Amino acid sequence: MYRLLSRAFLRAAVRRGRYCTVRPLQGPTGGSGPEVDVASFRVVQHGQSPGLLPLVAALAWFSRPAAAEKEEQQGAGGASAEDAAEEAEAEIIQLLKRARLSIMKDKPEEAELILHDTLRLAYQSGNNKAITYTYDLMANLAFIRGQLENAEKLFKATMSYLLGGGMKQEDNAIIEISLKLASIYAAQNRQEFALAGYEFCISTLEEKMEKEKELAEDIMSVEEKANTYLLLGMCLDSYARYLLFTKQPSQAQKMYEKALQISEEIQGERHPQTIVLMNDLATTLDAQGHFDEAFVYVQRASDLAREIKHPELHIVLSNLAAILMHKEQFSQAKEIYQEALKQAELKRDEVSIQHIREELAELSRKSRPLI
Repeated sequence: MYRLLSRAFLRAAVRRGRYCTVRPLQGPTGGSGPEVDVASFRVVQHGQSPGLLPLVAALAWFSRPAAAEKEEQQGAGGASAEDAAEEAEAEIIQLLKRARLSIMKDKPEEAELILHDTLRLAYQSGNNKAITYTYDLMANLAFIRGQLENAEKLFKATMSYLLGGGMKQEDNAIIEISLKLASIYAAQNRQEFALAGYEFCISTLEEKMEKEKELAEDIMSVEEKANTYLLLGMCLDSYARYLLFTKQPSQAQKMYEKALQISEEIQGERHPQTIVLMNDLATTLDAQGHFDEAFVYVQRASDLAREIKHPELHIVLSNLAAILMHKEQFSQAKEIYQEALKQAELKRDEVSIQHIREELAELSRKSRPLI
């Protein structure tokens, strides 16, 4: 069986039990944030329904005191206290901008130091929104660096602050964090928790969408509904990769089909994510021996990937070649593998280059005529 290339497996989630108490990390001054009950994912039997903060612009997280509060602060040093708070807030915003720039420049150590300074200042000034945003940014940084235990603690701290501030569990921000936590648990092979986490995210979003379906635009905009729908697609995609990783291709297929439908409806057939989902659905079909059906999806994905110059074109082509091999169309497979190799070399993707060369060598042995 010729191997297909797969995308990086995201992983992550929350503690087991009906409720768990989340304690944020201690602040730089030794204090800690509010301790609140965070509803955890309940492990359920199949068939039952169990009960990534986005990196938003820093300014959206900060708010000035209301006019009435400003008036109450006047006199008795109120004006000077307000000025000090505004100065601290401005400094926090600049530090967050510097941290995000360091992340973009792939300087994680520098970003981490800046974020620790930001957190210290946020605690000193008592700016809870700044504390929440900084925890979230630190969590995402730890997540992408593979520091999963630290990322888990930071995501839980972020969730604690959000729920402590009145955010509901079905809010998209909470579900995004829950998805990342589910991915962390999957990476740590804590499968019971990972499964409960994925099911929580999906079932919560499905119930939410059902309630919001008939809401008028003046109550909830089309864009807001679309964002929730796309978040469901992201959860289905992540869950499908987990199911495929745990050798459950038929279940993964169902998740990929739903995720693909959502991506096509909201983002269109030519969107890069739609193309990736076509490729991944083909992978699950191939794993089940449904070669003809897999070929239809991967052929379409490769055609679209060529048209838009998809950054993962070489992976899609490699998978197309592998499926052609399974269909015993050896000459076509060789041609596509060679095209994939050229694309991988242009991308300097050493892992894919090595994989494709191994597959070409295996193809040469298999297609060699018997003497």
